[in-house]
Amino acid sequence: MTATVRTLIVPEPGVLEIAETPEPQLADGRFRAVTLFTGLSAGTELTWFRGTNPYLAAGWDTELGLFEPGQPAQSFPVERLGYMEVARVTDTRTSAVGVGDLVSMAYGHATVVHGDPVTQHVVPLPDDLAPLLGIYVAHLGPICANGLLHAAADAGGTDLADGVRGRLVLVTGGGAIGLLVGLMARVHGAADVVVLDPTPERRAAAEGLGLRAVDDDPDVARDLKVGWRHGAGDHGADVVFQCRGQASALATALRCLRPQGTVVDLAFYSGGADAVALGEEFHHNGLSVRCAQIGRVPRGLGGMWDRRRLSHVTLDLLRGHGDDVRAHVLTDVVPFDEAPALFAELSARRRQVISAAFEVVSHGT
Repeated sequence: MTATVRTLIVPEPGVLEIAETPEPQLADGRFRAVTLFTGLSAGTELTWFRGTNPYLAAGWDTELGLFEPGQPAQSFPVERLGYMEVARVTDTRTSAVGVGDLVSMAYGHATVVHGDPVTQHVVPLPDDLAPLLGIYVAHLGPICANGLLHAAADAGGTDLADGVRGRLVLVTGGGAIGLLVGLMARVHGAADVVVLDPTPERRAAAEGLGLRAVDDDPDVARDLKVGWRHGAGDHGADVVFQCRGQASALATALRCLRPQGTVVDLAFYSGGADAVALGEEFHHNGLSVRCAQIGRVPRGLGGMWDRRRLSHVTLDLLRGHGDDVRAHVLTDVVPFDEAPALFAELSARRRQVISAAFEVVSHGT
């Protein structure tokens, strides 16, 4: 069975359109699935919408791990956005999935996918999980879990709880990633979890998840350090998860750390970092910044952890706390056809969301 595939694309900066293309025949070894929900990762996707993504100005050398200025890896139109999809299998040419299976994947905002279980990360969703929550399972949830895993490795551990259990945890940024990281830290035994964000709605969401929340004001580092005392000359967070894509947030994260502490950085920065004064707390307190990028688990843990296991950790979290996530994190569910309007409102800052999903009303079957 074939249909017209509808895909969100950015033909030029500031414009989002729904493109329609004929669906090809299903190849051997693949399966066909129709999208039920596709989640929006606003921080990353707005860089494509606004034309500020670094791939539009530089190429990425995968072998050397270098950006090459002046050799753009991507130009307009940008024909793939997003990485948070839930779909129902309607046809299959592989034994890996069956017709009727519900799966979480990361293929972008499209109404139909021909999945390849060999090359793509395909996570079957259990019957006891609300399908809408499946948008977090294949990619965004593993991003959060990988942050905790990096904190564990930094502390010499191998289990997700080893970097947060009994520790004082600060999360800078109350978006979807920050809130899920904070929730994971609480579930895995953190002694205290504080979410720092300037937006009242995001602070309220953090409190709804059972976390403490504070405003991002000039005295926040002093206030937190007065309350978090380990000993003489030793104040501050044991670990900070930096989840806000602004250099000022990284600077605040460093200010809030105890001596020789670590910032686990999950943020995506599309601009410079002039606000990060490396000659101040970073130098004088002997601090570390560790990037937790979803393409890699910590060095030495590859034999124990991979994206599939990180997805299973996400499933466990959602099984236990899915109602809270739905109530406080997934703030907006809108029809697929309304995606262009939502992008425009978010880009112009006329609307705030913590996490949003597009519902595909017509599944093209």
